[in-house]
Amino acid sequence: MEYRILGGTGIRVSRLCFGSLGISPLQSHLSIEEGTDIILEAIRAGVNFIDTAEFYNNYPYIKKALKLTNRDIVVVSKSYAYTYEDMRSSVEKARKELDRDVIDVFMLHEQESRLTLNGHREALKYLIEAKEKGIIKAVGVSTHTVEVVEAAATMSEIDVIHPIINIKGIGIKDGDICQMERAIEKAYKNSKGIYGMKCLGGGNLIGIKEEAFKYILDFPYLHSVAVGMKSIAEVEANCLIFEGRPVPEELKNRLDSQKRKLIVEDWCEGCGRCVQHCKFKALSIVRGKSRVDPDRCVLCGYCAGYCPEFCIKII
Repeated sequence: MEYRILGGTGIRVSRLCFGSLGISPLQSHLSIEEGTDIILEAIRAGVNFIDTAEFYNNYPYIKKALKLTNRDIVVVSKSYAYTYEDMRSSVEKARKELDRDVIDVFMLHEQESRLTLNGHREALKYLIEAKEKGIIKAVGVSTHTVEVVEAAATMSEIDVIHPIINIKGIGIKDGDICQMERAIEKAYKNSKGIYGMKCLGGGNLIGIKEEAFKYILDFPYLHSVAVGMKSIAEVEANCLIFEGRPVPEELKNRLDSQKRKLIVEDWCEGCGRCVQHCKFKALSIVRGKSRVDPDRCVLCGYCAGYCPEFCIKII
């Protein structure tokens, strides 16, 4: 496995980052044992970088995996908190539930514009202080927008940026892939640590996954790429791909037979909270129940976090 230094942070990370959303209650909802086994398989293969977030509700999986390995693992977490006190609570929750004194990178989660960055100024202030105290090692932002990448590229407070990037530009909210590439290049050259997300477009690029992976691995301005993995087979295949090795046909066939989709269970009450929070306009209320447009859905799973009846799942 190839390793790189994450921008100016001095943190050494594997080229492949374990995206933990896939094993979480928002998506596959695996048991702690199943999720832990998948994380450990990635660690055994050389992955030392795990991406999570408070919203994913999967700290117990990562905590158990960290307890069962003696390797030095880099963990990134994120929070939607926008006040000083709420961000402090988020960081303390991560430290407690991961059983770690220091979190390697902590991020403002899913920033949408310069305005939202300004709106999170108090939360950012806490992260800066936490870094000064050694509670976290680096401060970051995650985003689906070109605007935030461009803004963060010039902010001395920001060490790491986690942008969406894939060959088709799926999920970029305010521009196209060329604009995102230029923004990421600018940030990279400003010594920001950059690790990409959604290189398979939330599953929508599975049909051209070889082309999609080649694009992301050839793009020179990424230190690492977070890839969601919810099975040992996916870990095996992705590690081979990131090491430049061929994936056996038998393994390809196993993966190709797996189909994913977002479903809304029959007990949906049509409250509309998922519709309000779907930034891709993939959900709507039809005859009193939520319905998904598969052409718009990027399978991020975030909508499930807003469902009071937990009737939204990716399977």
